[in-house]
Amino acid sequence: MNKVQYSSDQLRHFWMPFSSNRNFKQRPRMFVGAKDMHFTTDDDRQVLDATAGLWCCNCGHSRTQIVTAIQEQSAKLDFCPAFQMGHPKVFELAKRLGKEVFPGDLNTVFFSNSGSEAVDSALKIALAYQFHRGKENKTLFIGRNRAYHGVNFGGISVGGIPNNKKWYGNLIRAEHIRDTHDLERNAFTRGQPEHGIDFADDLARLIDQHGASSIAAVIVEPIAGSTGVLIPPRGYLQKLRDICTANDILLIFDEVITGFGRIGKPTAAERFGVQPDMITFAKGVNSGTVPLGGVAIRDDIYDLFLEHTAGNIIDLFHGYTYSGHPLAVAAGLGALDVYLKEGLFERALELEQHWEDALHSLRDLPHVIDIRNFGLIGAIEFSPRDGEPTARAYDAFCDAFHNEDLLIRTTGDIIALSPPLIINDDQIDQIFDRLNKVLTRLK
Repeated sequence: MNKVQYSSDQLRHFWMPFSSNRNFKQRPRMFVGAKDMHFTTDDDRQVLDATAGLWCCNCGHSRTQIVTAIQEQSAKLDFCPAFQMGHPKVFELAKRLGKEVFPGDLNTVFFSNSGSEAVDSALKIALAYQFHRGKENKTLFIGRNRAYHGVNFGGISVGGIPNNKKWYGNLIRAEHIRDTHDLERNAFTRGQPEHGIDFADDLARLIDQHGASSIAAVIVEPIAGSTGVLIPPRGYLQKLRDICTANDILLIFDEVITGFGRIGKPTAAERFGVQPDMITFAKGVNSGTVPLGGVAIRDDIYDLFLEHTAGNIIDLFHGYTYSGHPLAVAAGLGALDVYLKEGLFERALELEQHWEDALHSLRDLPHVIDIRNFGLIGAIEFSPRDGEPTARAYDAFCDAFHNEDLLIRTTGDIIALSPPLIINDDQIDQIFDRLNKVLTRLK
């Protein structure tokens, strides 16, 4: 089939997010359909999805059980106000997430529409919690360099990717500990790096500088995703937990990427054996079908809010028109059934070794300076071209799409991979056979 042509007027009016709009509109990359492991392009090619859309379609695309749940819900109850009103399925999903997904006593769920909103909700809850405890001075947040916590003002303040914040600055009080990237000691590590537990001591530095009495919470991604897949060194997350506990500081895990089976357990908290005080989530909660995110919160945090209000007084002055939207929640229930019925929370563990071996088979190709992996996540880092940062990975992205029918994601000079959890061994081999051709051609 011939390539579909688009006029400049057809493409002018949509300002695409996180995109080179000029580049895209000169040579559009259009999807018109998706099923299971593949997207369909406008010229009828089947493109193998090595990124689960955008880290989110963990169950694969257009799964019948999820599609049916959305269709039936839209015909029965298309919308329900979230303020002072509710519908049964939002309470059902919240309970099931607390009992079947989130570890420990994270049984209370606040719903948002995205990971960005989930992060801002968690930060607000942390501040209000400290206020209710009589610790009004605890207003400082600690994030991490190279972290991505969405694009709302709270998230970019605690985030640590310079380009995401250079125009906007920090609008809340935030400091940052160092990231865990250490190419010199950990390049080409399989799984968790052995070196780097000491990086957690940087939190102690900030506590000494500002005082524990001023710090509300620490927020980290268990695996930093959008910055290029940075795997936590062995013992690092537990050491952060220990420091936070000893200093009366909340620990928030941003699991928008790592949640819902991405690394072989329902959450990274469970896989790494570290219990945070809150977990933010989105993306995989309903396999990316309808915008939905949220925060899982310790029961006693929620209970404290109720203790400080009475009668008809609002206990949390925060929320969204679409919090717990009926269609999004129905999709979440459908997705959760798929996860459990098909064992998708554990599938990354089953495939982890084959994925790791296939990924690391590329280590000797031109320009590759590191390969990282954990669960069904992988990264290939390139040496940048002189004077052209990001260009090498972007060329690989375009070549993979146009010439190898493969969708990958790039960030900086790094390819990030995160396929749907329904992938099989043959499809893993297809991904890396095609990537081998792309990287061999890379200049």
